[in-house]
Amino acid sequence: MSATFHDLNGEVDEAVFNFPCDFPIKAMGKHTEHFEGTVVSIVRKHCPDIGENSVMSRPSKGGKFISVTVTVRATSKSQLDNLYLELTALEEVLWAL
Repeated sequence: MSATFHDLNGEVDEAVFNFPCDFPIKAMGKHTEHFEGTVVSIVRKHCPDIGENSVMSRPSKGGKFISVTVTVRATSKSQLDNLYLELTALEEVLWAL
């Protein structure tokens, strides 16, 4: 199964994915002790088979912010859409890619 993604303006993104595929989810927020765990918890709800080496965190240069990248085995566009909707609904998440 393949899917075509759209950008924020509704334009078709030329990237086409063949599901299932490995897909990195990145979220950025203020560097708190709970941010990484919160992001991973939400990702795990949508992709329960996250591997041990699937999570990478990186603080900003000044340490005020942190980005958390979780590589998941995506099975559908709707799975990714639902995951992004839940992540971006969190006040702590400044942006998600």
